[in-house]
Amino acid sequence: MDEILRKACAAWPSARGLLRRLVECESPSEDAAAVTRLMELLAEETRDCARAKLVRMPRAGRCLRLDFALPGPKRKAKPGLLAAGHGDTVWPAGTLREMPWRETEDRIYGPGVLDMKAGLVFFVAAMRLLRETDTPVGREVSLWVVSDEETGSADSRPHTEKLALASAAVLVLEPGTGLEGKLKTARKGVGAYTVRVRGRKAHAGVDFSAGANAIVELARQIERIASFTDLKKGLTVNPGIVRGGARTNVVPDEAEVQVDVRVERMRDAARIDKRFRSLRPVDRRCSIEVSGGLNRPPMERTRAIAALFRAAQQIAREKLGMDLEESSTGGGSDGNFTAALGVPTLDGLGGVGEGAHAPHESILTGPAPGRMALLAHLVRHLGQ
Repeated sequence: MDEILRKACAAWPSARGLLRRLVECESPSEDAAAVTRLMELLAEETRDCARAKLVRMPRAGRCLRLDFALPGPKRKAKPGLLAAGHGDTVWPAGTLREMPWRETEDRIYGPGVLDMKAGLVFFVAAMRLLRETDTPVGREVSLWVVSDEETGSADSRPHTEKLALASAAVLVLEPGTGLEGKLKTARKGVGAYTVRVRGRKAHAGVDFSAGANAIVELARQIERIASFTDLKKGLTVNPGIVRGGARTNVVPDEAEVQVDVRVERMRDAARIDKRFRSLRPVDRRCSIEVSGGLNRPPMERTRAIAALFRAAQQIAREKLGMDLEESSTGGGSDGNFTAALGVPTLDGLGGVGEGAHAPHESILTGPAPGRMALLAHLVRHLGQ
């Protein structure tokens, strides 16, 4: 058995303990203090192997940068390696009461265990494996943990992009795809639009004709908006939330729809934006206001990303006896930002499991040592 994999198997019980402590430190995105506590805990837990820096955000909790002390001389002129993840979760405080940490023969359950505290633990464990085996790494290696990924990374994005531009590659510790744990070499871009209609208010019984019904106009617009979907291009447009009206006996003068947009290619984002901006009312007494746009660019599968995946695939096969596959997904991550900058990015290197954002969120324990060993070998390879 590969030495790093053998040591990863021995290290898994300790890593599992750290994972439990992170899961039981609840960190909902909207609670800045709670997310900051999670970052402080992770900083304290890694004092043996990394230098920690907590970074204040305008609205969100603090982000965390861990710079690892790894064996071997570092070539200062060479860009470093960046691992990226997030500490915030979608689960509100108190979720542990109904959804506690729970272990079965082959799984671990808990809020945030898959998305994505397991990935953070795997990377920390991998760096400890490199230290334990005295494996030299010729580049500086950092782990960047953001506090607002689940809400769009508005505060952390500039910091993520700056770190990525100074890096030779980015390893994203989001969960793998499916129970096979496929790595992710492409992600759709994510957009959010709000379309507001303003009409004319009137009494629905006494003065109906004087009104211009904003809800009726919005309904016409929603049909147009839904028609923007083009599945052959991987473009989806989903009107998801509709609001309007106050009373049934009043012709409503305001209504709005919030729309989710996903695009595979950046050029399609510009086209869909133009279509939103060109919406015009059917009822000329109404007006339309469009706001929003793309908030995560697509992670397109470039040659550099494909090469990075092939390197991971070869390492997994030759060193660990594992077969790795690649995948694309409609969900976004901070890897979208780094890939859009042209930095080689490989995603999905975290936990293998299912149920992200769902009550059965869980990881499979069997693949965990292999994922830890893969990350260690990949950093060693890229650090040469």
